[in-house]
Amino acid sequence: MVDLSPLQEKRYHRNIQVPCVGVEGQKKLLRSSALVVGAGGLGSPAAYYLVAAGIGRLGLADGDVVDLTNLQRQILHFTPDLGRPKVESATDKLRALNPDCEVVPHNFVVTAENATQLVAQYDLVIDATDNFAARFVLNKACLETRRPFIHAAVLSMAGRVMTMLPYEGPCLRCVFREPPSLSAKTTFELGVLGAIPGLAACLQATEAIKYLLGQGELLVNRMLIFDGLSMTFETAEVRRDPECPDCGTP
Repeated sequence: MVDLSPLQEKRYHRNIQVPCVGVEGQKKLLRSSALVVGAGGLGSPAAYYLVAAGIGRLGLADGDVVDLTNLQRQILHFTPDLGRPKVESATDKLRALNPDCEVVPHNFVVTAENATQLVAQYDLVIDATDNFAARFVLNKACLETRRPFIHAAVLSMAGRVMTMLPYEGPCLRCVFREPPSLSAKTTFELGVLGAIPGLAACLQATEAIKYLLGQGELLVNRMLIFDGLSMTFETAEVRRDPECPDCGTP
């Protein structure tokens, strides 16, 4: 890749000053891509920070439209966006933020039929979904394409984050073999403070940038769990399950 332009040197100056980034790291980010699945509470801040950091191509997949209840936490969407497809609303903001980044909207629900082809177009996947059915579909697609899968989930005042490198550590189904029971409470019943998905998504974006740069220690073989009410963070060790239906030994 050619040298950074003077405008890029100025835009990314704070990145470049970080020892593990530098000019070469910034060029690497500009050559990289990521897919964010879900343009809501997790996807909004994750996409914002990846685009601001100078990732070269960002895909955003979501088949939903903006609803008034979203605005408390889904910061890519504004009140005038009500009723618009989320990927259209989000794409407008992200392109305005950084013209260096190619933002690719995918205005559809990711399913078992289209996930593998979609995931294969990007260097990594950020799980910004809100249900286990979608997460399991993405988990399998990432295994099939050998793409890193950066998972997060939130509820009320708490959240979790972990990074999965296919066949180098546990996949999502090693840790969560089955989805929660139908009686399990969701954010609809228990709510979620708007800043909590923002916190989890910032951690996801950080993991993504570290992976793309080849720097630091990723959340592989461990899950970061945080409680915003007590403001405590802890990590739990997780291991690959040889009997996992998705990544286990045949």
